[in-house]
Amino acid sequence: MHRIVILGAGTGGTLVANRLRKAFTTDQASITCVDQNDRHVYQPGLLFVPFGLTHPEDIIRPRGKQLHDGVDYWLAAVDRVDLEARCVHLVDGGALTYDVLIVATGAVLAPEETEGLTGPGWMERVFTFYTPEGASALEAALATFDGGRLVVNVVEMPIKCPVAPIEFCFLADWYFRERGIRERVDMTYVTPLDAAFTKPIAAKHLGGMLEERSIELVTEFNTGEVDGVGGRLISYDEREVPFDLAVVIPAHNGAAYVAKSPGLGDALGFVLTDEHTLQSVASPNVFALGDAAGLPVSKAGSVTDFEGEVLVENVQHFLAGEPLDASYDGHANCFIETGFSKAMMIDFNYEVEPQTGHYPGVVGLPLLKESHLNHLGKLMFQWFYWHSLLPGRNIPGIHSAMPLAGKQREGEQREEEAHS
Repeated sequence: MHRIVILGAGTGGTLVANRLRKAFTTDQASITCVDQNDRHVYQPGLLFVPFGLTHPEDIIRPRGKQLHDGVDYWLAAVDRVDLEARCVHLVDGGALTYDVLIVATGAVLAPEETEGLTGPGWMERVFTFYTPEGASALEAALATFDGGRLVVNVVEMPIKCPVAPIEFCFLADWYFRERGIRERVDMTYVTPLDAAFTKPIAAKHLGGMLEERSIELVTEFNTGEVDGVGGRLISYDEREVPFDLAVVIPAHNGAAYVAKSPGLGDALGFVLTDEHTLQSVASPNVFALGDAAGLPVSKAGSVTDFEGEVLVENVQHFLAGEPLDASYDGHANCFIETGFSKAMMIDFNYEVEPQTGHYPGVVGLPLLKESHLNHLGKLMFQWFYWHSLLPGRNIPGIHSAMPLAGKQREGEQREEEAHS
């Protein structure tokens, strides 16, 4: 019997465990999923908590209940992985041996790495919405914020859901207009990137949308210190951005045990992974996906789902002694909430930038365009997440490979406009 151990029972670990349970009978493989807590958070929902559009209790469920029957669930913290011995050592002294190991422990917030961030002012005038506790505290702060300078700051990349900080800006603009105080609020988006986003075409669109909403964009700002008392972000090159209320997305690292496992991860604790097979470069019987993987792709739920499709096939190939499938193309997509009951969608991969058109085909959701339909799609995704994505169900028309049908390349669009 094959022994499959999955570290992490978040999005990636859960959907992969459930897909593998369907692929192997209980006589063919044992599947064990390990996590240090039993709180599964629907992370896209955290964006809506500060604006009173949802509540933490609506987006948190027990991890164990999301796993299919036949998946063993261990509530334990991981100490380290011994690649040579094929053994996972747990903090409580237990150990799990494996034939295949799948790392899906995500990314971990590291606010303590930025000087001053968790010091005076933390959760008083400096907040983050990347945790349920932080999002709830920020909701209370926004409700009493009557004017001043609001700054949204990404400390460094990579982060989970790279568009979420921009979405927060758009929703804050809507929120303050609904309250009738927008003219009393100065808003600034501060990023270490040289533009609003990592992909140039999307960055141009998003930068323009920030400008239209009178949200200042400060780029190439590498935050070295947060002065919660004086209300200042201070960069390593000594530039300053003042604030009355700061929403900070802290630095992210991989899980701590990765750094304690020689050869498994990079300097930040993300697992070194083949871009197309999801196989670890450290050991052929180790795979990684989702936020835990050190890949040049967004750390987003859709990415995890697309990766999971290829990874599950490759675990089967590996255990059967067959060549791996190198078909994962970096496919990623996400809804970008823009306020006023509208959202935009982007779809891209390693080679192709976000384009205009429709997804998943010539008929579908509009790309790089605000619409109420996309907003409804964003809201409906929560049901899809719990009832389809996590259970590992195949969705007709949605695949790991990025579809080209329905997309209009930027050059083709300009040519069409020239002839019109």
